Amino acid sequence: MSTTEIPTRQQLVQQARDLVPLLRSRSDWHTEHRGLHEETIEALADAGVFRLRVPARYGGYEADTRTLVDVATELGRGDGASAWVASVYWIPGWMVGMFPDAVQDEIYSTPNVRICGTLSPSATAKQTNDGIVVNGKWGFISGARHAHWQEIIAILIPEQGEPYPVMGLVPLSDLQIVDDWHTVGLHGTGSVSTLAQDVFIPQERVMPMNMVQDGQTASPRNARIPLFNTKLQPVAAASSVGAILGMAKAAQENFLERLPHRRITYTAYESAREAPVTHLQVAEATLKIEQAEFHAYRVADAVDSKCQDGTPWKLEERARARVDVGAVSELSIKAVDVLAAASGGSSIYRTVPIQQILHDLQALNLHSLINAATAVELYGRVLCGLETNTPYI
Repeated sequence: MSTTEIPTRQQLVQQARDLVPLLRSRSDWHTEHRGLHEETIEALADAGVFRLRVPARYGGYEADTRTLVDVATELGRGDGASAWVASVYWIPGWMVGMFPDAVQDEIYSTPNVRICGTLSPSATAKQTNDGIVVNGKWGFISGARHAHWQEIIAILIPEQGEPYPVMGLVPLSDLQIVDDWHTVGLHGTGSVSTLAQDVFIPQERVMPMNMVQDGQTASPRNARIPLFNTKLQPVAAASSVGAILGMAKAAQENFLERLPHRRITYTAYESAREAPVTHLQVAEATLKIEQAEFHAYRVADAVDSKCQDGTPWKLEERARARVDVGAVSELSIKAVDVLAAASGGSSIYRTVPIQQILHDLQALNLHSLINAATAVELYGRVLCGLETNTPYI
């Protein structure tokens, strides 16, 4: 156990920005191999990306949420898959902070430890004298191949009483990886499935799901750290938006880089930059990216504010956190769609990243906790004074 000098937000963002050329050079490899390159993982580790949500006593940076957004945005400018996997690691990494100190001692004994996970209770568990035994399968486990641990959700079926969801921490070596990640988007995230067959989890690595969702840490030390004193769902929401925003900015940069050298075929425009239609398209896309940035920072600042002052989350505020993520996703897709449509036939070649970025964003928008339509409906229900129809808020 140790402490470390914590870099400033500016330093962490610059370290992520310095990775952009490497990440761009690896993006095609990630897509082709359906996962991140080992050198990418090492570079992210060297830049401190995996320490952002780790307590300082274990050499972590205890970064606030706005820092996560800024770092993930830079990573997303380089490669969407890398940014998404890093963001996904941050969420279960925060959940580890809800567990007892002895559990954290074990998990954080691995330098740059990486924890993948899910919020889907697609497994069952039975109680034993000293823990639970889990059977089931979890899908969409981004970064599983490079993770040391997985956070799992299972429905515990007690001998008496009603079943209820629990969260557990399992070494990846105890699980089987199912190589089923064959998709039209987000290839590089390596979001395979994992399988548990009679996997034992000791009781100290099991917590009721509702405690984690409510941010009720079982760690006396973490109870004094602001970032661990808030609810799970807003934390997860705010952890996701930077990667999405970064992808949109990557598409914008790619479009503007190609623009002076690309003519509009079958017209008199020798450069698409001269055409009024291009001016309208660039302005429309840029405005949407700026709007997405507003929502990304609004949810990040809301989480940081709640962590610092300890005020309870109102239901409307929690629904707004969900809708902010949906807005970032929807606005980013619309922006990149405009730019992709304006990129001409030459943009369909693999050497031009804008179409892949669009497919990646479309895939992300299908995520149940990111989908814009679902989030807007939920926000509207709350605004109309109705009960929510989901525990994920």
